[in-house]
Amino acid sequence: MEIRWLDDFIALAKTRNFSRAADERNSTQPTLSRRIKLLEDEMKVTLIDRNSLPLSLTPAGDVFLAAAEQISRIHHETKSRCIDILEQEKGRLTFAATQTLYLGFWKSWLQPFAEQEGIEVDHNLKSTAWMGADFVNAISSGECDLVLCYWHPSIEFIAELSDDRFEHIELCEEQLVPVTALGDDGQPLFSLPGTKPQPLSYIGYHASSFMQPVIKQFLQQHPNPPHLVTMNENVHSVSAKAMIKEGFGFGWIPSRLLQNNFRYNRMGLAGGKEWNIPIQIRLYRLKNNPNSNLNHFWQQLKYQINSQGVPQHLLEPERSA
Repeated sequence: MEIRWLDDFIALAKTRNFSRAADERNSTQPTLSRRIKLLEDEMKVTLIDRNSLPLSLTPAGDVFLAAAEQISRIHHETKSRCIDILEQEKGRLTFAATQTLYLGFWKSWLQPFAEQEGIEVDHNLKSTAWMGADFVNAISSGECDLVLCYWHPSIEFIAELSDDRFEHIELCEEQLVPVTALGDDGQPLFSLPGTKPQPLSYIGYHASSFMQPVIKQFLQQHPNPPHLVTMNENVHSVSAKAMIKEGFGFGWIPSRLLQNNFRYNRMGLAGGKEWNIPIQIRLYRLKNNPNSNLNHFWQQLKYQINSQGVPQHLLEPERSA
């Protein structure tokens, strides 16, 4: 049984005439007659008394009409609501970011900014568990509209986003700083560069992370390479920070994750500024993305950054480090 058969029957019940019902349904009389017969075959009863003038409904037809009107109404209302949802989804932006940048940028800036512009943004929390290359694949395939991530020339998998299909906004600079837990005397448990007889316990990053290639290149080019023994590797800076805080070793952490730890003497620096590593925070989009709200969001965000810069509270953690 098809919904259009019900609408045919409702039109016939209203007009009591096959010809007028066919005109109302933009159909031919033979086609409408055939559909009514199919409907009666399906229900295994006669619904129309064809011997009366004008046509009338049989008792079964009266019962069926009430049900047909209800089913048709529910169908059309549901279809209309689904279309409305589809239109809303066409304008919704899907946002993905690393775990650290979700914590530092999403709730405190980008989400309120989007709401201020009247744009609905769906934050993909699954992305906090993604490996680095997953972000490139997601934005390339249209799985997400915006990707917030770290950038450095040593990160090979992010180089794909440098071609003409994409564009980015440089939000701000970040520093990876070497940090360590403090001993009972308030002194660092680990201090760079260490020695060959006593290498430093190092909490590092997995090869698929954003940070690993950045730190690796920095250490290879450093004039006084440190002596390290890797104790643990992580994908996310938050996980590395937890290991470092417990005293398992030292490691490089984005400075904005460390504001309160420095303020309350929970962690300290494992080396001077010569051990800091600069890195950028960028927002990427696919240029030919058809999302109707993406271009508006993008242009307004660029305007705010060019005219006002990144909100001050997002820069304070960097200075605190």
